[in-house]
Amino acid sequence: MPIPEPEIELVIARHEEDLAWVHNSAPGIRVTIYNKGGRAIPDAIQLPNEGREAQTYLHHIVTRYGNLAPFTVFCQGHPFDHCSNFHAVLRELKTLNPPLHHSLGEGGKLGTFRWLGFIIDWDDAKGQRLFRNWSKNEPQESLDLELFCREVLQQDGSEPFVFFPGAQFIVSRELILSRPKRFYEKALKHSKTFPHAAHCFERTWDRVFGINGIPEKYWNKPLPIYLKPIKRLS
Repeated sequence: MPIPEPEIELVIARHEEDLAWVHNSAPGIRVTIYNKGGRAIPDAIQLPNEGREAQTYLHHIVTRYGNLAPFTVFCQGHPFDHCSNFHAVLRELKTLNPPLHHSLGEGGKLGTFRWLGFIIDWDDAKGQRLFRNWSKNEPQESLDLELFCREVLQQDGSEPFVFFPGAQFIVSRELILSRPKRFYEKALKHSKTFPHAAHCFERTWDRVFGINGIPEKYWNKPLPIYLKPIKRLS
Protein backbone atom coordinates (compact mmCIF):
# COMPACT_ATOMS: atom_id res chain seq x y z
CA MET A 1 0.00 0.00 0.00
CA PRO A 2 1.28 3.54 -0.74
CA ILE A 3 2.45 5.60 2.23
CA PRO A 4 -0.18 8.27 2.98
CA GLU A 5 0.82 11.87 2.44
CA PRO A 6 1.74 13.64 5.71
CA GLU A 7 -0.92 16.16 6.62
CA ILE A 8 1.65 18.56 8.07
CA GLU A 9 5.07 19.74 6.93
CA LEU A 10 7.42 21.62 9.24
CA VAL A 11 9.64 24.04 7.29
CA ILE A 12 12.60 25.33 9.28
CA ALA A 13 14.66 28.38 8.28
CA ARG A 14 17.97 27.63 10.00
CA HIS A 15 21.03 29.84 10.48
CA GLU A 16 23.52 28.36 12.99
CA GLU A 17 20.82 27.34 15.50
CA ASP A 18 21.01 23.98 17.30
CA LEU A 19 18.24 21.79 15.88
CA ALA A 20 18.34 19.09 18.55
CA TRP A 21 14.79 20.10 19.43
CA VAL A 22 13.54 18.73 16.12
CA HIS A 23 13.97 15.16 17.42
CA ASN A 24 11.25 15.91 19.99
CA SER A 25 8.75 17.16 17.44
CA ALA A 26 5.55 15.23 16.91
CA PRO A 27 6.05 12.01 14.89
CA GLY A 28 4.36 11.80 11.53
CA ILE A 29 5.25 15.36 10.56
CA ARG A 30 7.43 15.82 7.50
CA VAL A 31 10.41 18.04 8.34
CA THR A 32 12.20 20.15 5.73
CA ILE A 33 15.27 22.07 6.87
CA TYR A 34 16.76 24.92 4.87
CA ASN A 35 20.28 25.74 6.04
CA LYS A 36 21.88 29.15 5.52
CA GLY A 37 24.83 29.08 7.88
CA GLY A 38 26.90 27.24 10.46
CA ARG A 39 27.76 23.58 10.28
CA ALA A 40 26.22 21.34 7.66
CA ILE A 41 22.96 19.61 8.57
CA PRO A 42 22.30 16.08 7.22
CA ASP A 43 19.50 16.04 4.66
CA ALA A 44 19.14 19.83 4.83
CA ILE A 45 18.68 21.95 1.71
CA GLN A 46 21.47 24.51 1.44
CA LEU A 47 20.50 28.05 0.45
CA PRO A 48 22.54 31.24 0.05
CA ASN A 49 22.53 33.40 3.17
CA GLU A 50 20.24 36.12 1.88
CA GLY A 51 16.76 37.37 2.54
CA ARG A 52 16.52 35.89 6.05
CA GLU A 53 13.57 33.58 6.76
CA ALA A 54 11.30 35.34 4.24
CA GLN A 55 13.44 34.18 1.33
CA THR A 56 13.47 30.65 2.79
CA TYR A 57 9.70 30.45 3.14
CA LEU A 58 9.06 31.85 -0.33
CA HIS A 59 11.68 29.56 -1.87
CA HIS A 60 9.79 26.62 -0.38
CA ILE A 61 6.45 27.85 -1.69
CA VAL A 62 7.78 28.47 -5.20
CA THR A 63 9.73 25.22 -5.53
CA ARG A 64 6.98 23.11 -3.95
CA TYR A 65 3.98 25.00 -5.34
CA GLY A 66 2.55 21.91 -7.02
CA ASN A 67 3.42 19.58 -4.12
CA LEU A 68 2.62 21.43 -0.90
CA ALA A 69 1.51 19.61 2.22
CA PRO A 70 -2.11 20.23 3.26
CA PHE A 71 -0.74 22.32 6.16
CA THR A 72 2.71 23.90 6.45
CA VAL A 73 4.27 25.20 9.65
CA PHE A 74 6.91 27.84 8.88
CA CYS A 75 9.36 28.54 11.69
CA GLN A 76 12.79 29.85 12.64
CA GLY A 77 15.72 27.63 13.61
CA HIS A 78 14.92 28.31 17.27
CA PRO A 79 11.16 28.86 17.31
CA PHE A 80 10.76 29.07 21.08
CA ASP A 81 11.81 32.70 21.53
CA HIS A 82 8.53 33.81 19.97
CA CYS A 83 6.48 30.63 20.53
CA SER A 84 7.52 28.99 23.78
CA ASN A 85 4.85 26.27 23.44
CA PHE A 86 5.97 25.25 19.96
CA HIS A 87 6.14 21.54 20.81
CA ALA A 88 2.60 21.71 22.19
CA VAL A 89 1.43 23.38 18.97
CA LEU A 90 2.81 20.50 16.90
CA ARG A 91 1.22 17.92 19.19
CA GLU A 92 -2.09 19.74 18.95
CA LEU A 93 -1.93 19.72 15.17
CA LYS A 94 -1.46 15.95 15.16
CA THR A 95 -4.52 15.37 17.34
CA LEU A 96 -6.91 17.36 15.16
CA ASN A 97 -8.49 15.46 12.28
CA PRO A 98 -8.16 17.14 9.89
CA PRO A 99 -5.73 19.65 11.42
CA LEU A 100 -7.30 23.10 11.84
CA HIS A 101 -9.51 22.54 8.81
CA HIS A 102 -11.04 25.92 7.92
CA SER A 103 -11.21 26.70 11.62
CA LEU A 104 -8.89 29.70 11.70
CA GLY A 105 -9.52 31.50 8.46
CA GLU A 106 -10.57 35.13 8.85
CA GLY A 107 -12.00 37.68 6.45
CA GLY A 108 -14.30 35.21 4.69
CA LYS A 109 -11.53 33.60 2.67
CA LEU A 110 -11.43 29.83 2.49
CA GLY A 111 -8.39 28.35 4.17
CA THR A 112 -6.37 28.37 7.34
CA PHE A 113 -3.81 30.82 8.64
CA ARG A 114 -2.59 30.95 12.22
CA TRP A 115 0.13 33.14 13.63
CA LEU A 116 2.40 31.38 16.14
CA GLY A 117 3.37 33.45 19.14
CA PHE A 118 2.16 34.98 22.37
CA ILE A 119 2.24 38.72 21.58
CA ILE A 120 -0.01 40.67 19.22
CA ASP A 121 1.67 43.95 18.35
CA TRP A 122 1.59 46.60 15.67
CA ASP A 123 3.81 48.88 13.63
CA ASP A 124 3.19 51.91 11.45
CA ALA A 125 3.89 52.19 7.73
CA LYS A 126 7.43 53.48 8.31
CA GLY A 127 8.32 51.08 11.12
CA GLN A 128 8.79 54.01 13.46
CA ARG A 129 7.14 52.31 16.41
CA LEU A 130 8.94 48.95 16.45
CA PHE A 131 11.57 48.56 13.74
CA ARG A 132 13.29 51.91 14.18
CA ASN A 133 13.69 51.26 17.91
CA TRP A 134 14.75 47.61 17.52
CA SER A 135 18.01 46.98 19.34
CA LYS A 136 19.62 45.38 16.27
CA ASN A 137 18.71 48.34 14.06
CA GLU A 138 21.57 50.52 15.26
CA PRO A 139 21.34 53.02 12.35
CA GLN A 140 17.63 53.44 13.27
CA GLU A 141 16.54 52.95 9.69
CA SER A 142 12.88 52.93 8.69
CA LEU A 143 10.68 50.55 6.74
CA ASP A 144 8.68 51.48 3.66
CA LEU A 145 5.68 49.26 4.17
CA GLU A 146 3.51 51.40 1.91
CA LEU A 147 5.79 50.82 -1.07
CA PHE A 148 6.26 47.17 -0.07
CA CYS A 149 2.51 46.58 -0.08
CA ARG A 150 2.09 48.25 -3.47
CA GLU A 151 4.99 46.43 -5.13
CA VAL A 152 4.70 43.01 -3.50
CA LEU A 153 1.11 42.60 -2.31
CA GLN A 154 -0.47 44.78 -5.01
CA GLN A 155 -2.56 46.61 -2.43
CA ASP A 156 -2.47 49.79 -0.39
CA GLY A 157 -0.45 49.62 2.80
CA SER A 158 -3.18 50.51 5.26
CA GLU A 159 -2.19 51.03 8.89
CA PRO A 160 -1.90 49.65 11.45
CA PHE A 161 0.17 46.57 10.62
CA VAL A 162 -1.01 44.16 13.30
CA PHE A 163 0.96 40.92 13.60
CA PHE A 164 2.56 38.34 15.88
CA PRO A 165 6.32 39.14 16.02
CA GLY A 166 8.64 36.31 15.04
CA ALA A 167 7.58 35.48 11.47
CA GLN A 168 6.18 32.05 12.37
CA PHE A 169 2.82 30.71 11.27
CA ILE A 170 0.71 27.82 9.98
CA VAL A 171 -0.93 28.08 6.57
CA SER A 172 -3.05 25.70 4.55
CA ARG A 173 -2.27 24.58 1.03
CA GLU A 174 -5.56 25.91 -0.30
CA LEU A 175 -4.82 29.37 1.08
CA ILE A 176 -1.35 29.42 -0.49
CA LEU A 177 -2.80 28.26 -3.81
CA SER A 178 -5.40 31.03 -3.74
CA ARG A 179 -2.63 33.16 -5.26
CA PRO A 180 -0.86 32.17 -8.50
CA LYS A 181 2.72 30.93 -8.50
CA ARG A 182 3.89 34.06 -10.29
CA PHE A 183 2.81 36.12 -7.25
CA TYR A 184 5.20 34.16 -5.03
CA GLU A 185 7.96 34.24 -7.65
CA LYS A 186 7.76 38.04 -7.62
CA ALA A 187 7.67 38.08 -3.82
CA LEU A 188 10.74 35.81 -3.74
CA LYS A 189 12.67 38.30 -5.87
CA HIS A 190 11.64 41.15 -3.57
CA SER A 191 12.75 39.15 -0.52
CA LYS A 192 16.32 39.52 -1.78
CA THR A 193 16.20 43.08 -3.10
CA PHE A 194 13.65 45.19 -1.20
CA PRO A 195 15.19 47.08 1.76
CA HIS A 196 14.57 45.17 5.01
CA ALA A 197 12.22 42.86 3.14
CA ALA A 198 12.14 40.17 5.85
CA HIS A 199 10.89 42.71 8.40
CA CYS A 200 8.23 43.87 5.95
CA PHE A 201 7.13 40.29 5.40
CA GLU A 202 7.15 39.65 9.16
CA ARG A 203 4.45 42.31 9.53
CA THR A 204 2.39 41.17 6.56
CA TRP A 205 2.50 37.38 6.19
CA ASP A 206 -1.25 37.11 6.62
CA ARG A 207 -1.72 39.78 3.97
CA VAL A 208 0.61 37.80 1.69
CA PHE A 209 -2.04 35.07 1.71
CA GLY A 210 -4.86 37.58 1.40
CA ILE A 211 -6.30 37.11 4.86
CA ASN A 212 -6.55 38.82 8.25
CA GLY A 213 -4.74 36.42 10.55
CA ILE A 214 -5.62 38.15 13.81
CA PRO A 215 -8.43 36.24 15.59
CA GLU A 216 -11.60 38.33 15.48
CA LYS A 217 -11.94 38.47 19.27
CA TYR A 218 -8.79 40.62 19.37
CA TRP A 219 -9.86 43.10 16.70
CA ASN A 220 -10.00 46.70 17.94
CA LYS A 221 -8.41 45.77 21.26
CA PRO A 222 -5.62 47.98 22.68
CA LEU A 223 -2.20 46.77 21.59
CA PRO A 224 0.13 45.13 22.40
CA ILE A 225 -1.74 42.11 23.72
CA TYR A 226 0.20 39.55 25.75
CA LEU A 227 -1.40 36.14 25.42
CA LYS A 228 0.59 34.75 28.32
CA PRO A 229 2.01 36.42 31.46
CA ILE A 230 5.27 38.30 30.92
CA LYS A 231 7.92 38.00 33.62
CA ARG A 232 9.37 41.42 34.34
CA LEU A 233 12.59 42.18 36.20
CA SER A 234 12.10 44.37 39.25
